[in-house]
Amino acid sequence: MAAHRKPRQRSVGGNTARTAATIALAGAATATAFDGTGHAEPNLTPAQVKAKVDKLYQEAEVATEKYNGAKEKADAAEERLKTLRDEAARKTDKLNSARDALGSMAAAQYREGGLDPSLQLALSSDPDHYLDSAEFVDRAGTRQAASVASVRRQLREIEQLRGAAHIELASLKSRQAELKRHKKTITTKLDAARRLLSQLPPEVRASDVQRASRDSSTGDSRAALTPTTAGRASAPNSRAAEAVSYAYSKLGSPYVWGATGPDAFDCSGLTQAAYRSAGISLPRTTYAQIDAGRRVSRSELQPGDLVFFYSAISHVGLYIGNGQMIHAPNPTAPVRIAPIDEMPFAGATRVV
Repeated sequence: MAAHRKPRQRSVGGNTARTAATIALAGAATATAFDGTGHAEPNLTPAQVKAKVDKLYQEAEVATEKYNGAKEKADAAEERLKTLRDEAARKTDKLNSARDALGSMAAAQYREGGLDPSLQLALSSDPDHYLDSAEFVDRAGTRQAASVASVRRQLREIEQLRGAAHIELASLKSRQAELKRHKKTITTKLDAARRLLSQLPPEVRASDVQRASRDSSTGDSRAALTPTTAGRASAPNSRAAEAVSYAYSKLGSPYVWGATGPDAFDCSGLTQAAYRSAGISLPRTTYAQIDAGRRVSRSELQPGDLVFFYSAISHVGLYIGNGQMIHAPNPTAPVRIAPIDEMPFAGATRVV
């Protein structure tokens, strides 16, 4: 009988009890996320659940940074495509004006008893082909030849613009497909983490939320924290100080993947926004931000430095001194202060 009960317990559509279905679904999702199998795991201890959730969040953050990078490239491709289309439209308007002028000239010559072959361009359904004909080249007058040469040049410029726009459109579609893939990976990881967390007793989940809230708010002194008070280390320059001050002002803001503020952030979105407030433009992703300044060792850290974690450079925080940083951790915790040794340290960069 036991061999028959186990498959039914994993079926969401069956008549099993809600608790059993939740545990089975979470186990199956977790097993799939980690080892590619569909076997449900036994009930996990809270510590095991938290460890697996942390790993899922870290994997989701890797996908988030890939999403951010793909979105940055998609936005750039979309902007280039818009520029190319606008330029093609302007040149088309100019071409139409030139062809209208040739048409007027053709009409005048026609009324005088004959249509110069060079001016048949205005009436041709295939002007580029007509322009290339040997008969046209031989018989075009100087004035008409100069006018039509200009039209020919404009036609070719427009075709080049259209070709470039076609390439950019293909690039944009590719980036959009990449965004969709990364988004699916992120949501799958986060859904699996939520299902795992649902296994924890309510009192355990509540204590985690309370601790996250306490850590993020750092007491009641957020408003009083300025670059030189509350035991805070001084930043080495005004821009770094402004970035740190901005990060402090965002304590308690929710983590939302792909967000860059002003009310929600992911990890690289927070550091980008912090330095944007100081007038410095940072790249969007962690793996680009680490190369946005001068590398510094852990022993050289100063407030305002960017600190990076994990071998994939998938997480970043803003160093504030005394071995601590402000960062946007994951969907279970808002922007908060944390020690830099709570994650595997991968490197640091000094932006200014």
